[in-house]
Amino acid sequence: MGWQGHLQLDYSSKAGRTIALDRHHGPQRVLQRLYPEGDAVCHHVLVHPPGGIVGGDVLELDATLASGSHALITTPAATRFYRSAGPLAVQQVQASLADGARLEWLPQESIAYRRCLVENRLRFVIAPGAQMIGWDLLALGLPAAGEPFDAGSFLQQLSLPGVWLERGRIDGSDRLLMDSKLGLAGHSVTATMWLADGVPLGRERTEQLIDSARSLIETSALPTTAGVSAPDSSLLVLRALGHRVEPVMALLQSVWASWRQLHWGLQACPPRIWRT
Repeated sequence: MGWQGHLQLDYSSKAGRTIALDRHHGPQRVLQRLYPEGDAVCHHVLVHPPGGIVGGDVLELDATLASGSHALITTPAATRFYRSAGPLAVQQVQASLADGARLEWLPQESIAYRRCLVENRLRFVIAPGAQMIGWDLLALGLPAAGEPFDAGSFLQQLSLPGVWLERGRIDGSDRLLMDSKLGLAGHSVTATMWLADGVPLGRERTEQLIDSARSLIETSALPTTAGVSAPDSSLLVLRALGHRVEPVMALLQSVWASWRQLHWGLQACPPRIWRT
């Protein structure tokens, strides 16, 4: 049997302050609760002390955000999925946002080691009037250390019920997927970022947000392997491929800062843990 971990996060708003309560079972827990930009936004840093996730581990995170609350959730380091002898490693994140709540889901990258067997499920339920910005960045193998992701399986599911559902499996032995121009084209880092609103964004706001992201893509290190689109009237999705984590993460952070300012009128306040 592997680690069985569950973390419950509950956010509410009282007198303009986001109040956070957490309960945990198993290794996953809150490292810090910070308010670097005032009482309105709670920055939460989550940790998994064992340092990695192996076959048989099941980690679950459930978050509820009441009206008026605003949470920014991140991690201090990469989430590492180690190789498995057979059992699946499962990570499941679920969040429910009430009308008027905001969530920023901004973890560091996940690293899929050779021969890992993983299911990573993300589900965000957004009420009318709720908003979120999130990303998911995956690094396949350790190519710089001579360990490519040439065996193993990583299943990714992203869901915003009623708006967006995607489910895909990356199989390291599938060379057409890994190497072809219609697949990952030899890239070992892939990222998805989204901005979701409980109501339609409107044409003017959608174009403003897309144009800002495209300008940042053009001046980034990934001008030909990143793009942004609006698959729904209330959703923007950015995709990126890279050979290293750093340029992909730099792009995500720059777009996050731009979208935060344009859509919410909030200056970027990068978590301090990103700079350590």
